[in-house]
Parts: sequence; structure tokens; C-alpha cells
Amino acid sequence: MANLLTAVRLVLAIPVAFGFAVNGLLSGPILLLLISLACITDYLDGKVARATNSSSAKGQLFDHATDFIFVTSGLAGCAIAGLLNPYLPALIVIAFSQYVIDSYFFYRQKELRMSFLGRWNGILYFGPLVLLSMSKIRLGIDFEEIMEAAASFSAWVLLVSTLLSILDRSLAPLRNSA
Repeated sequence: MANLLTAVRLVLAIPVAFGFAVNGLLSGPILLLLISLACITDYLDGKVARATNSSSAKGQLFDHATDFIFVTSGLAGCAIAGLLNPYLPALIVIAFSQYVIDSYFFYRQKELRMSFLGRWNGILYFGPLVLLSMSKIRLGIDFEEIMEAAASFSAWVLLVSTLLSILDRSLAPLRNSA
């Protein structure tokens, strides 16, 4: 059941990405509904896995990879439409790759090894998507501009925190060997 919830989020990545990239393809309320559904499934899949005693390292990898695909494709769609800086999706690819490579190959863990900053970044990457979907709800030009500005600002803050996370993960082996 937990993997089914995760799979729902994976399927939602395509319409959300195209919904942002192609202006007018999906309405604001539909985008917000799809992103909300993704957030709900992200919240519930881990709880269901623990409650049914079915959590596993492979399930965790599926969950985190799905989150990565969802937010990166959604943010890339926003960048294609000129709504956000194009650097954030590219940096997320680097950060997630580093996360997986460090966890499995460098630290030889059987499951992913999260950092504090990386965990919060993973959660907050959904923020610009929520804000931009809200900006597409026709509540007036002022509301639209405020939501777009908030999304742009949050994307730049996330870009900086993603860079810090990459740097922190790069320096971790030096701290651990000392």
C-alpha cells in the first residue's frame, strides 16, 4: 500500500511538469490539487509503511527517488516557463546524486543517509510548486504577483541551501576522519 501511494506521486510528476511548462495546459486549481495530492501521498506513504511493518531500504529509495523526480520535473517545468531560476532543478540533480552515491557507495549503507539540511530541502522543494500553482488561481493580479515573487524568492533561498547541503555533504568525510 505504501509503494502504491508513492507510485501515485510518481505518476503525478508528468502532468505537473507539463502543467507548468505549457501555459494554460492545466488550470491553477487543478495544479494545486495535483500538488496537494503529491504532498499528501508523500506524508502518508512512510506512515503506512511503518504502520503495516512494511518499511524497507528499497521502499525508502523509491520514496526519495519519487520525491526527487516530482520536484525536479515540476521545478524544471517552472523554469522552462520562465517562472523560476533554471539553476535550482540542476542543483537538485547534483544534490540527489551525491546523496545516493554517498549513502550507498561512500558510506556503504544499506539505506539512504540523510543530512539535516538535505532533509529540510527535500520537504521545502515542494514550496515553490505550491506557491506557483496558487498564483495561477485567478484571484487578481496582485495575488498572482505576490505568489510569483514568493515562489521566486523561495527558489533562490533553496538554491543557496542546496549549495550549502552539497558543500556540507562534500566536507562530511573530512569531519568524520578527524
